[in-house]
Amino acid sequence: MGENVAGYESTLGWGMFVWPPVAAALLAVAAWATAGRALRPVEAIRRELEDITARSLDRRVPVPASGDEITRLALTTNAILDRLENAAELQRRFVADASHELRSPLTALRTSLEAALAHPEEADWPAAVRSALDDVVRLQLLSEDLLLLARLDGGVPPGEAVVDLAGLAHDLAEEYRHRRRERPLRIRCSAAEEPVTVRGSAVQLERLLRNLLDNACRYADTAVGITVRPDSSGAVVVEVSDDGPGIPVPAREHVFERFGRLEDARTRSAGGAGLGLAISREIALLHGGTLHFADAERGARAVGRLPVPRVGGAV
Repeated sequence: MGENVAGYESTLGWGMFVWPPVAAALLAVAAWATAGRALRPVEAIRRELEDITARSLDRRVPVPASGDEITRLALTTNAILDRLENAAELQRRFVADASHELRSPLTALRTSLEAALAHPEEADWPAAVRSALDDVVRLQLLSEDLLLLARLDGGVPPGEAVVDLAGLAHDLAEEYRHRRRERPLRIRCSAAEEPVTVRGSAVQLERLLRNLLDNACRYADTAVGITVRPDSSGAVVVEVSDDGPGIPVPAREHVFERFGRLEDARTRSAGGAGLGLAISREIALLHGGTLHFADAERGARAVGRLPVPRVGGAV
């Protein structure tokens, strides 16, 4: 009997010494295998993302059908890749268009100066200088627009200044009435006398209105109108209209693209570089608003909506 008890105690002691490490090792192996299976989709996403980064942005990472956090991770990753691909495409198009727009005045400037220098005794130097100055001014304005778009693309918040759009509209209408131009234009302002305020950058919002007025004055026949009013939806509505040829419905979004212009406007000496409306829309979006062209009885009608400041300063 004593020998059996001793043997049992010896076996029990040996088992208590051996089995815990074995069980721990088995648990570790099982945990490693489980973690490996769980992380296998993550590794597949990592490998595909690494390959996409090195080669092309038009591919997407695999989306597991498990419906768990890894699925959501893959969907979020693909959404980010969508935005990166769109941004890269916009950048390529923008660089190509900017290069073309910069090349034209530079080529004209060089040609004018080379022709004058080749025949200095026959050159009309005042005319050559005036032509060169026009090209330099165009380059300066284009460079300033490109820099402003770059800042707007950075997404920096526009600020929290209270801006009176009604007062700004009255001031700009008065300024544009006294501008010298080839043909007379009537500038009408239908803004309220009391303040109609929004929050944001006064400089940017002035630029938004100036660009819309410049575009309207460029193509108007006899009259341009600007309206600023609050509406029932809790927004400030800004409208700038003209009685010119108008914008065809299919082209109303195209004119807001960078360097986007109507084909007949490309040959007009009064045509801009095609950045003004793009800048205006970016400013409106940065201020939480919208900007588009709406139907009009005659000509074009740009309509912008900007949120008004709420009680407590929130927008």
